[in-house]
Amino acid sequence: MANQVEPGLIPVLFEELQSERFVTLSTVDHETGGPNVNAVSWILAKDEETVLFTVNRKSKIVENINKNPLAVINLIANESTYSISGRAEIQEPLLQGVPLKLTLIKLAIDEVRDVMFYGSKISTEPAYEKTYDKAAADRLDRQVIEAMKKA
Repeated sequence: MANQVEPGLIPVLFEELQSERFVTLSTVDHETGGPNVNAVSWILAKDEETVLFTVNRKSKIVENINKNPLAVINLIANESTYSISGRAEIQEPLLQGVPLKLTLIKLAIDEVRDVMFYGSKISTEPAYEKTYDKAAADRLDRQVIEAMKKA
C-alpha cells in the first residue's frame, strides 16, 4: 500500500517510536544548502503529531536546525518505509538527567508518507549492535529515554 499520506503517526508507527531504534534524519546543511543525512537512535514519539530525538549538542544537526527547521525522519517499520516530515526546533539545548551533553529536539510533524516503492515490502528491518560495554550502553539508553519522556 505504497504512497499513503497521513497528517500524523498512525498507531503502529507511534508504537514503533516508543523505544530506541534506528532511523535516519535528514536536515538542510547550513553551509551548503544541500541535504545532510545522519543515523539517530534516541528517538521517541511524544504523541501522533510530535517526535522527540536527541543528538550530541555539538552535532552539525543542531546548527542545521537552528538555520533551517525543515527535517525528515526516515523510518523502516511495519513492512514499509516512511518519511516523517516537519519542522524541528531545539526543545532543550542541554538535556538534563543524562551524563552526556545532549540536545533534545522536537519535530512537529507535517505529514507521514509511505514511500516504499510499488509492489514491495520490507522483509527484514535494520538491526544494529552497540560496540561498547553492553551494560553501560543499556544504562545510558534508559537514562536518555527517561529524560526524554520527562521533557
